[in-house]
Amino acid sequence: MKRLSLAVGLLISTLQAHAELNIVIDEGVTGALPIAVVPFKSDGNLPVDITEIIRADLERSGLFEALDEDRMLAKPSRPEDVQFQNWRTADVDNLVIGEVTRAAGGGYNIRFHLMDVYRGKQVIGYDVPATQNGLRSGAHRVADFVFQALTGQRGVFNTRIAYITANGEIGQRRYELIVADADGYDPRAIVRSAEPLMSPAWSPDRRKMAYVAFDDGESAIFIHELRSGVARELVRKPGINGAPAWSPDGEKIAAALSYSGNPEIYIIDVETGAERKLTNSSAIDTEPTWSPDGKKIAFTSDRGGQPQIYELDLASNDVRRLTYEGRSNARAQYAPDGESLILVNLDQQGYRIGLLELGSRQLRILSKGPLDESPSFAPNGRVIMYARRGGQLATATTDGRVRQSLSQQGTVREPAWSPYLN
Repeated sequence: MKRLSLAVGLLISTLQAHAELNIVIDEGVTGALPIAVVPFKSDGNLPVDITEIIRADLERSGLFEALDEDRMLAKPSRPEDVQFQNWRTADVDNLVIGEVTRAAGGGYNIRFHLMDVYRGKQVIGYDVPATQNGLRSGAHRVADFVFQALTGQRGVFNTRIAYITANGEIGQRRYELIVADADGYDPRAIVRSAEPLMSPAWSPDRRKMAYVAFDDGESAIFIHELRSGVARELVRKPGINGAPAWSPDGEKIAAALSYSGNPEIYIIDVETGAERKLTNSSAIDTEPTWSPDGKKIAFTSDRGGQPQIYELDLASNDVRRLTYEGRSNARAQYAPDGESLILVNLDQQGYRIGLLELGSRQLRILSKGPLDESPSFAPNGRVIMYARRGGQLATATTDGRVRQSLSQQGTVREPAWSPYLN
């Protein structure tokens, strides 16, 4: 294995910031829950607007409608100051209040309270510590607490996303692998190249990124340490080296390699580079994804004539076909609970994102098409992100009720949602 260098035609950036993604809610939940996020009290000027971040997070979920500040009859910061009748008058169901203070050892402390207006009582209240440069992350954590308390589902506001951008005319195009906050803020290029970059994949601990890069038309799989910026080459074989997917324990990567003939699924040890061949077919086997328990790998294969999703049991080596609806199915990913797969389904409406329930084998279409691709689950399994025609990213909830568009200058593709940072 080799360290990534300028010789392979890639430039590792110094985490230079780029244009942020612009997020627009296309479809929200009818009758979204009314909530008020009161401006947080602080003892000085803060580098970010805590209140606005929390409010925007909750509204972007599509489940909440935040009260405008100019309609607030009071601006309490502590539970004992809340006059619940004021908020009932404003038709608010829940109220978020709080204050930000300087911590003794540096940084900040965000103290917040979620109040149930009609029951007249506190739902939750916590102190959230934040570093000097981590107020934005702290605000996302507050929104996550509020979201979970009111929905019963873990929030994803403090997670991150990765995606590929392509800018410039053909022949002069530049590719970048971008990492950003889940709300599109603080996008930073971790890799740049004059040749295509593909298939970004987060490690389970969120500290590393695997991806495919090209050098003079030849592909290789790299692993990038996000904190240090150091990247190393994991595998470079003749032919295809593609579609890396991390095992749940972070010790192995499944990938599609073709050096022995047709593309087959291999498991590669991250530390040693040792390989183990999983499939041996006359067909094309590619796009592996691990089940959350690490016992199975689903992959795309045309062994039945058209691309479909198959599942391999790692203990028995038994393979079964999972998909039958539509002309083809590809690019699967297991849900975090292992009970469903997200995939790209091709039918008369074009390429659309579908959710396959593994128990019932029912397929539910989530996107409108006609050229949707590269779906990725949020770590709570409630939302998926995907790329669509025109170089835009989009999100949809798995119940199909909330859809959003995420746009940036240039072509944006191959999103990958990070795991939780536990």
